Amino acid sequence: MKSVSFSEASLPAQIWNSAPQLDNIPVINTQALVPAGARAVLIAPHPGDEVVTCGGLLQLLSNLGHPLQLISLTDGSASHPGSQQWSEKRLSVFRPQESVEALRRLGLPMHSLKWIRGGFTDNALVEREEQITHFIARYLRPGDVVFSTWCEDGNVDHDTVGRACAKAAASVGATYNDVPFWAWHWPARDGELIPWHRARKVRLDTWTVARKSHATHAYASQLDGEPAIGLAPSLPRSLLERIRLPYEIVLV
Repeated sequence: MKSVSFSEASLPAQIWNSAPQLDNIPVINTQALVPAGARAVLIAPHPGDEVVTCGGLLQLLSNLGHPLQLISLTDGSASHPGSQQWSEKRLSVFRPQESVEALRRLGLPMHSLKWIRGGFTDNALVEREEQITHFIARYLRPGDVVFSTWCEDGNVDHDTVGRACAKAAASVGATYNDVPFWAWHWPARDGELIPWHRARKVRLDTWTVARKSHATHAYASQLDGEPAIGLAPSLPRSLLERIRLPYEIVLV
């Protein structure tokens, strides 16, 4: 079905590795997605979302000289509730450091990358959706091309930020694109819930994929769970396999 060689036989049938619609998604080139001279804005609910959703696209846009802006809404410090090893206090320091390292691994120009940190509370965004919408709108301008998590992704923070981004972009005359994250890991039988008519593939070469995978592994705190307290890894094996696909998919 797709030209990848890793051991999918051992993975559950999920949308990303089993949906027949994947083969028919039109390819879009970077120039058509983000016109020449336009600024690309990537809005991440949590640290790491920007790499997993658009780590390849960010590299392509950077190589073409597009101005980039990253908005990180939370510090991700609530990713391990109940953990003594990864307390909120430790994660509030550690996860931003992981993000810096991840972006360095992507090869982004840290000296010129505009990076806004929102300071919103992890896992509590839905109560502040209106405030988040206004916050995002302050940093957008007409002509921007904005990317963030799909508003039907199935994670409350992701869904909230997707809605807020769409409203903020519309209010200033920017273009908004959804990027599914967890939706790709729904059971294959739920494939019809994806709006395939909006889906477009951005092709990635081998080195771009390798840098994206390397960057994702900078999030060391998210790679291992804590079975003793019932915590699964925030970045499970199936996700680490998926990000090695030779494309990313956006909903335009």
